[in-house]
Amino acid sequence: MKHAKLGTLEVGRIGLGAMGMSSAYTGAGVDDAESIRAIHRALDLGVTLIDTAEIYGPYTNEELVGRAIKGRRDEVVLATKYGLMSHSGAETRGVDSSPASIRIAVEGSLRRLGTDYIDLYYQHRVDPKTPIEDTIGAVAELVAAGKVRHIGLSEAWADNIRRAHAVHPITALQSEYSLWTRDPDVDVLPVLRELGIGFVPYSPLGRGFLTGQITSTADFDDSDSRKTNPRFVGENFDINLAIVEEVKAIAAEVGATPAQVSLAWVLAQSDTFVPIPGTKRASRVEENVAADDVVLSSAQVEALTNISPAAGGHHSEAQMRMLDR
Repeated sequence: MKHAKLGTLEVGRIGLGAMGMSSAYTGAGVDDAESIRAIHRALDLGVTLIDTAEIYGPYTNEELVGRAIKGRRDEVVLATKYGLMSHSGAETRGVDSSPASIRIAVEGSLRRLGTDYIDLYYQHRVDPKTPIEDTIGAVAELVAAGKVRHIGLSEAWADNIRRAHAVHPITALQSEYSLWTRDPDVDVLPVLRELGIGFVPYSPLGRGFLTGQITSTADFDDSDSRKTNPRFVGENFDINLAIVEEVKAIAAEVGATPAQVSLAWVLAQSDTFVPIPGTKRASRVEENVAADDVVLSSAQVEALTNISPAAGGHHSEAQMRMLDR
């Protein structure tokens, strides 16, 4: 696999999001053995960036990743996140990036992951109650202590990115980005280019929609987060199926799958973009990694860029309120 740079951190240019192995999607947590096979297959194919978070489960996804990378730690650029679990008061869940909470959070993540350092430690969501200077200052102390090697942000917006970077260099920003979600284009990506910060798109396959494999939500269980995602609900779902047909048409031209073409489009945007498609199956890992070899013509990139816009927002109203906008 080709490599990319997130700031000064070198990684394989396609990563692996582990969230769905343990939470958020139908079937999460029912076959840890297959999830571990998927992680091992990713490493065998040159994937280095493995992405998790303490909130996934909560906690069980970090434990799963820790079991999967045991004996292979040196092959992994390990990313996890803090800030959506509170460790500084009576409430367990909730946005909390206070220094006191971070100091407890990192020790739990290190223990569950079975490691003594985290390669890339992200603030999961900006905490409006804690100045970002205080948050990044606390994580910078973890860097100085050798417990964290690089600092990241997730779903931060331009002003907070600048403020954070002024305290300590930010290696990467993680945000949702795909053919049908391009919020960072205008305000955020220019700032990342200016400051030399890498970009890690999550949900680059539109939570599975852009793979062409989802034709109904009838099989989603009640715990599936897509049950309340506006793009998967009601008439929006039917409208968005037409977008998939547009992607399928270009995929047929290329001789690739819709998932591979969707990932290839993300990769074509910049050599500092490292998407982290999520899956819990080794076969899907193989399909996604093969996108590294897909070459799109300039006309195909343009056609994909100009596909029909998605119907519905990319998060529920409650989730949108947690974004730094």
